[in-house]
Amino acid sequence: MRWSIIKPFYYYTTGVAVVGGCYLLKDYLGGDFYTRNEDLTDKVVIVTGANGGIGTEVVRDLAKRKAKVIMACRDMDKCESVRTDIVLESQNKYLYCRKCDLASQTSIRNFVNEFKKEHGKLHILINNAGIMACPKSYTEEGIEMQLGVNHMGHFLLTNLLLDVLKASAPARVINVSSSAHKRGKIKLKDLNSREKYDPSEAYAQSKLANILFTRKLANELKDTGVTVNAVHPGIVRTGIMRHMSLYQYYLGRLLINAVTWIFIKTPIKGAQPILFVALDPSLKDVTGAYFVNNKAENVNHKEVNDEIADWLWAVSTKWTKLNPI
Repeated sequence: MRWSIIKPFYYYTTGVAVVGGCYLLKDYLGGDFYTRNEDLTDKVVIVTGANGGIGTEVVRDLAKRKAKVIMACRDMDKCESVRTDIVLESQNKYLYCRKCDLASQTSIRNFVNEFKKEHGKLHILINNAGIMACPKSYTEEGIEMQLGVNHMGHFLLTNLLLDVLKASAPARVINVSSSAHKRGKIKLKDLNSREKYDPSEAYAQSKLANILFTRKLANELKDTGVTVNAVHPGIVRTGIMRHMSLYQYYLGRLLINAVTWIFIKTPIKGAQPILFVALDPSLKDVTGAYFVNNKAENVNHKEVNDEIADWLWAVSTKWTKLNPI
């Protein structure tokens, strides 16, 4: 058979093989799905940032397991749209949209008050919402936005819900952190980034704060039946990337997406490590840990120590006007 005849077929099959291989590699790098079939009937779960990205996929999975899920979101229109889709897909009507703007401590307190009126139990709290590398801005209380949302907002929310979590034990708190904590530094003299603001540094600081909060809270809740763990979901393509400088340009978005496509997880894959830490029976007594790829990983960071954790807790308590637990 002449080469000119078989050449198009050769190139076609080679192209199909390469594309297929890329998809298989992407699926492999994205990690495994959480496949255990826990029935969450009558279990109450709160998921922050539930109206997009990882949060939506976490809610979708929990809904299929028959959990009662409170979707704590800032944008009620988006939340309701997502909620409707998941209710129709899962046939689980026990999904609720509730306003919770983590950049407003008043909103957080209102959310908790409403939740306690409607529900007497809380079995899982997933602190998922986050913001990354945003322009310099501040929360309603004047806290740098990334620190305010990623750490302070969840710090306040969690502490206000501790009485319900303890009454519902065994219960779990999951703090969604990031590997970015490794380059983070708690700026003891400029925690609020007033003197100097670098978007990437502020994000890393907030993710390190998640780790310190997890470890400190785990110690505070010892022997209560409430566990607290942090998890890195991987690098996931979600709306959290919208503030990256190159993402402000159409060609920049195309370039980043093309170069990183094979390495960046889809939201559904990013949800799996969170589901593992939230649900897996083997972790019922594990607390104060940091999980990567479904395994507890040592946090080798010089600032992850009791002294800085205590300092951050004290500052967080003051800035959120929270009475010590």
